[in-house]
Amino acid sequence: MQPLTLPPRLLMGPGPINCYPQVLSAMSTQLVGQYDPTMTRYMNEVMSLYRQVFNTQNEQTFLIDGTSRAGIEAALVSCLEPGDKVLIPIFGRFGHLLAEIAERADAQVHTIEVPWGQVFDPQHIEDAIKRVKPKLLAIVQGDTSTTMLQPLEELGAICRAHDVLFYTDATASIAGNPFETDAWQVDAVTVGLQKCLGGPSGSAPISMSERFVDVVRKRHHVEAGIRDSHHQDAQGPRIRSNYFDLSMIMDYWGEERLNHHTEAATMLFGSRQCAIELLREGQDAVLKRHQVAGDAMLQGIQAMGLQAYGDLQHKMSNVVGVHIPEKVDGERIRHDMLQIFNIEIGTSFGPLKGKVWRIGTMGYNARQDAVLHTLQSLETALRRAGFGLVAGAGVDAAMAVYAAQTHGEA
Repeated sequence: MQPLTLPPRLLMGPGPINCYPQVLSAMSTQLVGQYDPTMTRYMNEVMSLYRQVFNTQNEQTFLIDGTSRAGIEAALVSCLEPGDKVLIPIFGRFGHLLAEIAERADAQVHTIEVPWGQVFDPQHIEDAIKRVKPKLLAIVQGDTSTTMLQPLEELGAICRAHDVLFYTDATASIAGNPFETDAWQVDAVTVGLQKCLGGPSGSAPISMSERFVDVVRKRHHVEAGIRDSHHQDAQGPRIRSNYFDLSMIMDYWGEERLNHHTEAATMLFGSRQCAIELLREGQDAVLKRHQVAGDAMLQGIQAMGLQAYGDLQHKMSNVVGVHIPEKVDGERIRHDMLQIFNIEIGTSFGPLKGKVWRIGTMGYNARQDAVLHTLQSLETALRRAGFGLVAGAGVDAAMAVYAAQTHGEA
């Protein structure tokens, strides 16, 4: 068997993206035991770092071992008891995912929808809350399937006014778009590393308010093999998943350190470094870098004669949808971008499958050379496919965005 020999891809799709080199270096660190004082100290440090990432004072802020979907499932299955009502506003593929996970938890799932490419007005959501009277509102912040960013600022206050818990999946948006857990009164948020945080898939940071924790703790359970005399049975029904039981995972990350699973140390080291890279550069600076890269990509796409997808007033800063032009074989262009230029761009799902490309500018790849290289390569692939465009227009438009930013800082 030969050693791993992966091609040098530039990942400019909707995620995953190329990792920060420092994250890869951190993940090559040798292991220690899961209860080694060094290991538990780093676990505590990760909790502190991600409170800063999420902009929260929540004590219960830690990692779920698994992809971002593991975080979603842990939040929903630990909160929702069979028969509980949950309201899920759907504006893309990942709203449907929230609904499926909630259905599998035997919740009563109520959905509202807007056409893909749009987002919800807060009043639309409040009207539905008044009608449904759910226990939980569950919504995606940034849905890469449509590239749209749902405004969340008003939803927390709406939920508090109607005694509803507020959960959001911010996997695709965190660190590339503003997110304020406490200021927005978010009760639970889960994310992944593989987008703007600049890490690999495999760890799901989560943060929970005291309101949310109180609901989960009513279903607290301790496994028979580690139960001591002071442990009491839960008031509510046991959470249906062992692995995603947040009440037990809180015990594992808490002072008692009750054994739940063997912490994925390598992912913890990588998650730690993702947070360090964000905080070292500064959240405002990272948000600005993503905004500028996203603007440059959008301006470049439009200058090439391509049409951006969706309501651009609500576009995520870190990914743009592009209508595939008529008479252009979208998959052939993606093939050439990958096989000739070593650049990956994405297609989409459902009603957008084969109709749009999705081009990301995230994390380590939210930088000028990556944007320009992608635009130049896409222009060449399109020109060779017979699509008429002005040579160099896309790159020139993107460079103008960066030049304006440089002059603005001078």
